[in-house]
Amino acid sequence: MTDSTALPPRAIATQIVLCAIWGLGQVATKVGNAGISPVWQAALRSIGAALLLSAWIVRRRVPLDEHGESLAPGVLVGVLFAAEFACLFIGLVYTTAVRAVLLLYAAPFFVALGAHRFVPGDRLTRRKVVGLLAAFAGLVVAFGARLGASEPIALLGDALCLAAAFFWGATTIVIKTSVLRRTPPEITLLYQLGISGVVLVALSYAFGEPGVFAPSPLVWASLAFQTVVIACASYLAWFWLVAHYRATTLHAFTFLTPLFGVLAGAVLLGEPIGASLVVALGLIAAGIVLVNRA
Repeated sequence: MTDSTALPPRAIATQIVLCAIWGLGQVATKVGNAGISPVWQAALRSIGAALLLSAWIVRRRVPLDEHGESLAPGVLVGVLFAAEFACLFIGLVYTTAVRAVLLLYAAPFFVALGAHRFVPGDRLTRRKVVGLLAAFAGLVVAFGARLGASEPIALLGDALCLAAAFFWGATTIVIKTSVLRRTPPEITLLYQLGISGVVLVALSYAFGEPGVFAPSPLVWASLAFQTVVIACASYLAWFWLVAHYRATTLHAFTFLTPLFGVLAGAVLLGEPIGASLVVALGLIAAGIVLVNRA
């Protein structure tokens, strides 16, 4: 890992591209939901990405038999990962991609709160508290605008996306406080994808979902993008960046993801962006910057 806090242009460009890809995630899910049941879509995504990642691990000869002690926390993060995407994909049935990406990126604030309680030495600072307050204000603005909506079910979609943020934060805390923090990131991601694939298949059957009910080239392309580009390639690229540069410097770019997500939802899906969402986005983005730079 380089000791410099400054990123070279190539790393900056890579991180910006990754933020744009992650911002497109909710748009791709929304498109996929038009032809595949939400939990079944999440299951297919996890299973496909797990197979691709397994091939990568074999090619890179990442040792699997040296990490037996990581099994229990690995299963736990897999279950949390499944809960996150079940909530997110179902939530996107009822709410917009613009709102979903905004609410999902409350995850860093759940991480900050959880780290204060469970991670030694990672306490809340004054700057982090200000960031948390800004993010909370953003969430209040976002939900306040929804309370007068003509479709109350949309509020459920928002709540599910916020629950997804909570499960994402919980996953991060488990990784930070267990042997997974010393486990190769490819193995940790394989736990998340593999276990979640099994759990999500079971949930889909339990919910009685029809599965693939309206396949189209666009729906399959959306699933392929989520599986190959987001769930596999982008995470491997992120691991490479973390291995070579300071994570704190990289995380300073995180606020770009909800910005890209809101823009993608507006441009590609024609979703409205009202003044309240602009205010909420500004507060949450500012909160992310403060928390990650504290």
